[in-house]
Amino acid sequence: MRKHAFQIFRAALEGADPYAAVLRHLHFDGQTLTAGRRRYRMADFDRIQVIGAGKASAAMARAVERVLGRRITGGLVNVPDGTSTRLRRVDLNQAGHPIPDERGQQGAQRILEIACAAGPRDLLICVISGGASALLPAPIAGYSLAAKQETTRQLLNAGATIQELNTVRKHLSLIKGGQLGAAAYPARLITLILSDVIGDDLGVIGSGPTVGDSSTAKHAESVLDKYGVARPVLRETPKPGDPQLGRVQNLIVGSNRLAMDAAASKAKELGYRTLVLSSSVDGETREIARMHAAIVKEILTAGRPVRRPACLLSGGETTVTVRGKGLGGRNQEFVLATAIALEGQGPVTIFSGGTDGLDGPTDAAGAIADERTPMRDAPEFLDNNDSYHFFEKLDALVKTGPTGTNVMDVRILLVPA
Repeated sequence: MRKHAFQIFRAALEGADPYAAVLRHLHFDGQTLTAGRRRYRMADFDRIQVIGAGKASAAMARAVERVLGRRITGGLVNVPDGTSTRLRRVDLNQAGHPIPDERGQQGAQRILEIACAAGPRDLLICVISGGASALLPAPIAGYSLAAKQETTRQLLNAGATIQELNTVRKHLSLIKGGQLGAAAYPARLITLILSDVIGDDLGVIGSGPTVGDSSTAKHAESVLDKYGVARPVLRETPKPGDPQLGRVQNLIVGSNRLAMDAAASKAKELGYRTLVLSSSVDGETREIARMHAAIVKEILTAGRPVRRPACLLSGGETTVTVRGKGLGGRNQEFVLATAIALEGQGPVTIFSGGTDGLDGPTDAAGAIADERTPMRDAPEFLDNNDSYHFFEKLDALVKTGPTGTNVMDVRILLVPA
C-alpha cells in the first residue's frame, strides 16, 4: 500500500512536469511562434528575451530554449537555491525562498530593467510558477527587504492564505500586480504560467506580475490589520484593462488538475476504485484532515461513496495556524491529524506531499502513515505543530528534494479490499 501511494504520487509529479507543459502550448515552425491560440511572426521582432521566476521556472525556460533555440538573445530567471538546471542562452539567478533575500532583490531589479528597456520590436517571454512571489522581491521606496521579510514571516505564521499574502505582496512591490507587464510596454509579452493556486486565478499566481490587479491598497491594508501586522504606506497597482497591459498574453500551461488526472489514472491502473474529491481543497489543515477521515470511515463501514479497494485523491493547498513551537508543514500535519482521527478504524494508508518537494520550512515534501503507525504521543506532537519530528523518528517523512514543478499538494488515501 505504501509502495502504491508513492507510485501514485510520482505519477502526479510526471503529470505536472513543467517542461512538457510548456511544450504542449508553445510551438515554432521556423517563421511563426504559436502560444496557445495566438500567433506571432518572428519577422516582427529584433530581440527575444526570457524573464521570470518560480520553483518550476528553470524547467519552463529550458522548454522555451528548446522551442526557440538561438533566436533567444538572453534573459534572466530567478530560481530557488538548489536548482540544478543549466540553460544555454538564459541566465539563472539562485535566490532565497520562501523568505526573499538580497540575491532575489538583485535579480528582480535586473528583470525589471530588461522589461523597461524593451521596445516595440522586442518579444519578452515570461515564465511564472509557484514561488515567484518570494523570488521577485522589489520593495517599494522606503520599505526595506528586511521589513518585507518580517511581514512575510508574520503572515505565514498567522495562517494567512496565499491569496491574502499575495495581496499584500503586490502593494509592497515594484513588480507584482501587473507592474512588470506595464513596465514592458510597448514590447510584446507572453507569460507562461504554471498554476499553484486554487481556481487558477491569474492575479494570484506569483502575485500576477503581468496581470491587471483587481485588489487595491485598501484590500492589502485590511489583510495586515486582520493579522495584526504593522502596515506602511502601500503602492497602487495597474488594474484590468490598463492600456499598458494591452500587449500582454497570459497563458496557463499547467495546474493541479493535471496532477490529479495523472494520479487517478495510475491508481486505476493499480486496481483501485478511484474518486477525485477536488483539485481545489483549501482551509485549515486539521479541518480538512477530519473531512477526509470521515469519508474513509464511510468507505470502511458502508462502502460508499466508493467501494474497496478505494483510492481517495484531493489537491489544493491548506493552511496551518502555528500555535506550537515544533517543526512541520501542512502536508505532514494533514497526515498526522488524519492518522489520529482514523486510529483503530481499520486499514488505510495516508499520504500527502507538496508537488514542489517542500513542505513548510522543512526538507520534506510530506509524510506517510497507515494503521500500523504507532500513535503514542501523537496528539501532543500535533498540538505542538511538530509533525516533522513525529514522522522523522518513524522514518516516515517523504523526501524527494526539489522536483522542479509546483502545482500545490497531492493527498492520497488508500483503503484495501
